[in-house]
Amino acid sequence: MPRISMHFWDPQGQRFGIPTWPIGHPDGPDPEVLATYRQLKARGLRPGGQEPVAQLGWWIRRGQRFAYLYRVDQAKKQRPMSPAKWASIHKALAARRTCPECKTEKDYYINRTPGVCGECDPDAPRDRDTDAPPIAA
Repeated sequence: MPRISMHFWDPQGQRFGIPTWPIGHPDGPDPEVLATYRQLKARGLRPGGQEPVAQLGWWIRRGQRFAYLYRVDQAKKQRPMSPAKWASIHKALAARRTCPECKTEKDYYINRTPGVCGECDPDAPRDRDTDAPPIAA
């Protein structure tokens, strides 16, 4: 849990332009009235074109981070995915499973570092039983 920083305490919006609270502060905004994008998505909603009305702020190593808050009563229902969008997602995932070297679709995603499947990668570890020379009797 991040430490609460009073640097982000600005409920009137004088410093940041819109009302701002530190993340995790007990006197922050009411979650039934204002929600982040992810909280809206978890409820099956989307901002629906509305501008953020407030924000939560916190510190990270590289500086400040903010999460915009949207009014729940103005949020709209999420749109269902069209069959064409489902088809494009399935096509993209199939491309991630297809080896560019042997052109076969695997039951796993091809690692991007070698860029080829385990059978086509010369540096892939092999089973010792299959690569070992036969034992002389």
